[in-house]
Amino acid sequence: MTRSRWMAVAAAAVAVVLVGAGAFWLLRGDDGPKGTAEKFTAAWSRGDYAAMRDLTAVPPVDLTTRLAKQRDDLGATAQKYTVASVGKPKGGEAGGAYSAELTLAGGRTWSYDGTLGFTKSGGEWKVDWSPTVLYPTLKEGQRLTASRSWPTRGQISYADGSSMEGSPSGSVQQIVGPVGPATDEAAKKLGAPYRKGDPVGVDGLSKQYEKRLAGTPAMTVQVVDASGRTVSTIKRFGGQDGRPLRTTIDARVQKAAGQALSGVDKPASLVALRPSTGEILAIANKPGGLNRVLLGHYPPGSTFKVVTAAALVAGGMDAGTPVPCPATINVGGRQFKNYKYESFGTIPLRDAFAHSCNTTFAQLAVEKLGQKKLTSVAQQFGFNAPIVGGLPAVRAAFPGAKDDTAFAAESFGQGEVLTSPLNMASVAGAAADGTWRTPRIVPADLASQAADAGGRKPEPPHRLDPAIKTALHSLMPAVVSEGTARVVNFPSGTAGKTGTAEFGGGDNPPTHAWFIGYRSDLAFAAIVEGGGTGAEAAAPIAATFLGSVG
Repeated sequence: MTRSRWMAVAAAAVAVVLVGAGAFWLLRGDDGPKGTAEKFTAAWSRGDYAAMRDLTAVPPVDLTTRLAKQRDDLGATAQKYTVASVGKPKGGEAGGAYSAELTLAGGRTWSYDGTLGFTKSGGEWKVDWSPTVLYPTLKEGQRLTASRSWPTRGQISYADGSSMEGSPSGSVQQIVGPVGPATDEAAKKLGAPYRKGDPVGVDGLSKQYEKRLAGTPAMTVQVVDASGRTVSTIKRFGGQDGRPLRTTIDARVQKAAGQALSGVDKPASLVALRPSTGEILAIANKPGGLNRVLLGHYPPGSTFKVVTAAALVAGGMDAGTPVPCPATINVGGRQFKNYKYESFGTIPLRDAFAHSCNTTFAQLAVEKLGQKKLTSVAQQFGFNAPIVGGLPAVRAAFPGAKDDTAFAAESFGQGEVLTSPLNMASVAGAAADGTWRTPRIVPADLASQAADAGGRKPEPPHRLDPAIKTALHSLMPAVVSEGTARVVNFPSGTAGKTGTAEFGGGDNPPTHAWFIGYRSDLAFAAIVEGGGTGAEAAAPIAATFLGSVG
């Protein structure tokens, strides 16, 4: 290219205008209405409403607000606008068309064709504003919106298919959970198609399985006037009914659990499950509020001796092995004692368990087991593993102890050991069946889905050594027949373990009262907060419950 030719091209492209000591560059002119159309639709697609305003001739003062409101009113999660055609300019005006593709709530796609007008203003092509730019039939004062209609929610039912909803039982209402208007935070967390104010599960199963129960709302895209009255309907999308949720809760067992707590004047809980499957049959809490069965975290006290006894059996003992049960022992400078300083001398392990000898288990844990072994056996009973059974639940914690003194306390459920009634019912279930199973309140496939969604894997069943099952089937019945719960009127065939768990401080700290156990293919745990001894406060609740279940 010759120098003169190059200079001519450059001069055609730009002009340099000097002003004093400075300079600025003027572009050659616009790319015609097609270029404006492409810039306008590209800005629309990315939601750059300020750029759209700049590309519009005589835009309304609230244009950016109108554009943002249209997207919000439609509930669009994505939008794509492309130029379809641009006509040949004539007399400073031109016409064109665009194609719109919007993704609405629920992943629904809505496409339509729109029109654009162009006018030359100040030497540049700009969009000639009209409400029809937003949609071909729109008039001033009108707007697009998407109205939704939620279907009837799926029903939450007992295992037999009868409805749990509307139950007068506070515990059942707690399991089901209320439904209320979604907060802005909840709607954002749930994502499309939810918006603030939509009916959503606030707690319990209604919250946990919200999307299954709620279904998908039907949707109608409409033109409405300034007062919100429908002018015309543009597009209809069908909805999808919510799906029901059948739980593992047994209506008869649930009723018995609730009745067993009716006379208790302190916070208390009772939970029952089926050892052979892990299915939760009843959850009862008194009073309401916190679901203590699932979320309460308590020291288990002597109910943990089921786990320590299992570890001793795994180490070679059996129910008849002679063990010491002195009134007190000293471990690392701390004195441990039995209830009321009872002393039984040397007795079979079965009797030490039945009489709940703290000194026996503290001494044997330190001398025969050690932390590693007891922790391993505790994990076989579900400790330190997540409970993934359909509703949020705390995990049972058996942490490492800092020294032998702390470990001795942990061996009979004190120190840093924490658990929930649900966890301890699963311990009793493992003793009954010989296999620990993660407890669940919904079918296994739904529990697994919830686990996968939360990035967790359900804990697989843990089969106990047959010798452990044999020993526990001797130890736990002895508690009821001749041990700490002998004065309680239990139905024949009941096996269990009392627990009196200290919490707080002082020389005589308050205690939670526990009783866990099983009868046939039914395992359970009962706790009374600050109730005193397990034999006096919790065991009678369990006996009443078993008597009602039959």
